Amino acid sequence: MVSKILASMSNTKSQSMSIKVANAPCSWGILEFELAGEAAGYSQVLDEIRETGYLGTELGDWGFMPTDPESLKRELQSRNLDLVGAFVPVSFSNEAAHSEGEARALKTARLMTQAAGSSPFIILADENGKEPARTQNAGRVRPEHGLSQNQWATYGKGVNRVAETILRETGLRTVFHHHCAGYVETPEEIDAFLRQTDPKTVGLCFDTGHYRYGGGDPSDGFRRFKNRIWHVHFKDCSAAVRESATKHSWDYFEALKHGVFCELGKGDVDFNDIVTELGDIAYSGWIVVEQDVLPGMGSPKDCAKRNRDFLRSCNL
Repeated sequence: MVSKILASMSNTKSQSMSIKVANAPCSWGILEFELAGEAAGYSQVLDEIRETGYLGTELGDWGFMPTDPESLKRELQSRNLDLVGAFVPVSFSNEAAHSEGEARALKTARLMTQAAGSSPFIILADENGKEPARTQNAGRVRPEHGLSQNQWATYGKGVNRVAETILRETGLRTVFHHHCAGYVETPEEIDAFLRQTDPKTVGLCFDTGHYRYGGGDPSDGFRRFKNRIWHVHFKDCSAAVRESATKHSWDYFEALKHGVFCELGKGDVDFNDIVTELGDIAYSGWIVVEQDVLPGMGSPKDCAKRNRDFLRSCNL
């Protein structure tokens, strides 16, 4: 019995050492959505990411950080931060948008490659928040709000196209971020998406908070999709805000403003269980903390510090 306990402790320690923890500009209110309020500049965000104990960052919206590779590299290296990935939203259900989306993703991939090498991910997503029915019913979408079989084929074709181009032209890998207020939100929609995409070139960015708000249990989701998970976002989800959103028919942005994605440990995502699942598959990639602290919702730096402290309690 003692030997088993010691082995478990050793595995936990090894796992905590192999996983690195990053944060993202969205935790400082830097979102792909145009919401009211003045957010922090990139220098402050990068300083505070480092000061609160994180080892990496995602890029944020194009133009938030320097778009000159040498300047971006200098900003990252001066703080000893790794660049983990970049979020690129594309309206994949619209075939006419594929070419422009591919160009933006390639531009972003080239910037990251020149500034940080071949390790970051291109993180594709739907153009979330642009389709009224999906935005209004985020967290409670019904089958009639989803894509048809032909639309799914178009969607998968576009994602495969972009991922193949990125890999061929830059060597970077691509993951897809399921996201509320987009067409890939529920567990069933994630499953449909994965059936349409090439497992050799398209991985899943598994986001615990969006999975929970989308109606799933993150631990079950991790086990269900673990063979496609290449990148992980840790985000919590407030049960109280989720219930209020349903009761009052809030759209996605209203729920966001009410703090549906709360500090880690204050929602109902079981992060200790997720950490166990990560250990079971010997995950050695990044965990990126995301909280979506909008202007006026409090101090992003203080939230980031508490989130990092919480993860240490989970042996990360």
